[in-house]
Amino acid sequence: MSYTALYRKFRPDIFEDVKGQEHIVTTLRNQIKADRIGHAYLFTGTRGTGKTTIAKLFAKAVNCENPIDGSPCGKCRSCQTISAGASVNVIEIDAASNNGVDNIREIVDEVSYSPVEGKYKVYIIDEVHMLSIGAFNALLKTLEEPPSYVIFILATTEVHKLPITILSRCQRYDFRRISIDTITDRLSELMEKEQVTAEEKALRYIAKTADGSMRDALSLLDQCIAFHFGETLTYDKVLDVLGAVDTSVFSRLLEKIEKYDAMGSITILEEVVMQGRELTQFVTDFTWYLRNLLLAKTSDSGLEDMIDMSGDNLSRLKAEAQQLELEDIMRYIRIFSELSGQIRYATQKRILIEMTLIKLCRPAMEEMGGASADAIKARIRALEESLANGAALQPQYAQQSSQSQPSQPAPKAKKELPKAIPDDIKKIVGEWSGIISQAQQPLQSYLKNARLSLGGDNRLEIVLDDGIGYDYMSRPDNRAQLENMLSSIVEKEISVEIKKIEDSESFEENYIDLSKLINMDIEIE
Repeated sequence: MSYTALYRKFRPDIFEDVKGQEHIVTTLRNQIKADRIGHAYLFTGTRGTGKTTIAKLFAKAVNCENPIDGSPCGKCRSCQTISAGASVNVIEIDAASNNGVDNIREIVDEVSYSPVEGKYKVYIIDEVHMLSIGAFNALLKTLEEPPSYVIFILATTEVHKLPITILSRCQRYDFRRISIDTITDRLSELMEKEQVTAEEKALRYIAKTADGSMRDALSLLDQCIAFHFGETLTYDKVLDVLGAVDTSVFSRLLEKIEKYDAMGSITILEEVVMQGRELTQFVTDFTWYLRNLLLAKTSDSGLEDMIDMSGDNLSRLKAEAQQLELEDIMRYIRIFSELSGQIRYATQKRILIEMTLIKLCRPAMEEMGGASADAIKARIRALEESLANGAALQPQYAQQSSQSQPSQPAPKAKKELPKAIPDDIKKIVGEWSGIISQAQQPLQSYLKNARLSLGGDNRLEIVLDDGIGYDYMSRPDNRAQLENMLSSIVEKEISVEIKKIEDSESFEENYIDLSKLINMDIEIE
């Protein structure tokens, strides 16, 4: 017989085996014992928390010939037929691939037929939020007043997408993320059944990585066992399979950052890369490490409940936290949180992390206009340390001072460069060619000849040297169309100014060419 994945092999057969959802299991069992069974249920929660499992158990329990304390006996014909997936009374529907009106109308037609055997016909509709509006409307009346022998169980991970008319007709049960302790205990129990030796620390890391999902934890465990088949599953082996990094590396990296040692930080990153670690997971784990440091710095008690680690590691974490400034930790978290959002879709993950490490080690690289208070404090502290070590001002500062009052008339002044270009403006400039390609005619034609500049209050300027294009873009409705396009790109309200020039020379003299300036900044970084 072919191998069965752990999450399928150990799917609970009775309510007692369901872990982490006691509030739901207790309610459903009491309904079965008291014969107060509802006609429509909504199971919502994150992936892998037991929605489909409990739905199948509930369907089995309501049809069981000899239920035991509200739980299916597992021995009667009905239980065995449902377990084998051969029951005509339990109908599972994947709404992701059966989301049309016709699919739901088939269900509505079938509902009128009573069950051949057993008490109830149970319809389990998974990922119900994928149904179309027409399908929801077709389901409404039947969902509100189904025959006495029909039960609907709707399961979804995105309950906010369901119409309120559906929500009001169902008993709603919210599935919680399963705790790390509960997942670890379950994994340890299954390892005994599988006769696999595993360190508790290794299982605990798998449970933490699963992020509250029992199914994810079992899938990760399956992967680790397969990679090191026949061997003891250790913490280091789990890190190796999952591409994770030991926390001691984070401690070394933070020490280099605190010393403003950019090359030392990049060297540690090189070690991580050469070990084949997954860089997105590295960024996530390091951000959590910084979060733990912040809690250790600001909390006097109760850390054991908020930070999942051994007593020895917690003591070491507290010692590290006391050596750091609170503002510095918060700055590191802010920068790495921004990186977490960028790196998921980046093609050059390593370069992006290297740029971030250099930014952490060089506070002056953060633009003054967008620098936060903690970044400015980091610059001041870096300057104080530099002066304390006997560093002198660089010669160019003296040269700039001596040249502050020129002996000859100054050339014609160009428009002053901004101290910082807003991130949303940078994004628009970087994606300008794509924005143009999505525009409709004749807007697309006029935008091809436009140049981008920065006006007062950091407003985006669209500069045109074509009189017809300027007249067209100056119309309020056309300008509003462009502003809506740009706002959808940056997910922020954008207002633009339409400017007109006579020739290319006057543009260079009177406007800032954002495309050249931003491209230059990227090359410098």
